[in-house]
Amino acid sequence: MYKRDGHIHTPFCPHGTKDGLKEYIKRAIDLGFGEITFTEHAPLPQGFEDTAPTKDSSMTTEQLLSYFDEVQAVKDLFQSELKINLGLEIDYIEGYEDGTKEFLQKWGHLLDDSVLSVHFLKNPLKKYDCLDYSSDLFGEMVSLYGNVDRIYECYFQTVSKSISADLGPYKPTRIGHMTLVHKFQKQYPPTQNFSNKIRELLHQVKNAGYELDYNAAGLYKPLCVETYPPQWAVEEALRLQIPLVYGSDAHQAKDIGQGLHVLAGNR
Repeated sequence: MYKRDGHIHTPFCPHGTKDGLKEYIKRAIDLGFGEITFTEHAPLPQGFEDTAPTKDSSMTTEQLLSYFDEVQAVKDLFQSELKINLGLEIDYIEGYEDGTKEFLQKWGHLLDDSVLSVHFLKNPLKKYDCLDYSSDLFGEMVSLYGNVDRIYECYFQTVSKSISADLGPYKPTRIGHMTLVHKFQKQYPPTQNFSNKIRELLHQVKNAGYELDYNAAGLYKPLCVETYPPQWAVEEALRLQIPLVYGSDAHQAKDIGQGLHVLAGNR
């Protein structure tokens, strides 16, 4: 089986480790991967304030060229052993589409592969919350929204908007961790079953001709313990012939390949 990891972070991630690019690469080679994509968190749109309490959701614009240069250097160094793609994880933030489009217009031609993800939600006060920062912050969101279900509704609506948004010719066509809202579901379970909404999103992905990030990170989150999306949705995506790209979502070198044995066994 050809092994590809399409969602890997780097030492440029301010909320990850400082493991070097070569450490990630050597781990991937040791595990028999043929291809990887570094998808560091792109700088947030101009004018948007990072609402994570630690303000560490992404690279800065000043770091971007260094990131590009360092990934290009290892691409060249390891080209005979591993296909390495230069990518970004782009945040879709409702209301900042123009800024995201401008960013992609400027830098998108340099990218080999990328992921489009939702981490920030516009809340009822028209401000933004970092959805996946911590269970405590999610609990504060529940109080603000009124209940868990409303957060789920807002999240899935925002993912839908991300799929349909006009972000220009360099828009990523792989939707990242489509059910990230499940990250704290063991502590904050919704009262409704959102499977119909997830199915609607799958059909939207299919109609757009997009791919899905088959993301293993949720398996290792103690309040989630499932892939993003969950296995029944993966089976539905396969039925719809939506391309699935395994992503470890590694934020440290040892996480390369995490969950692949579970995912591969269900492919």
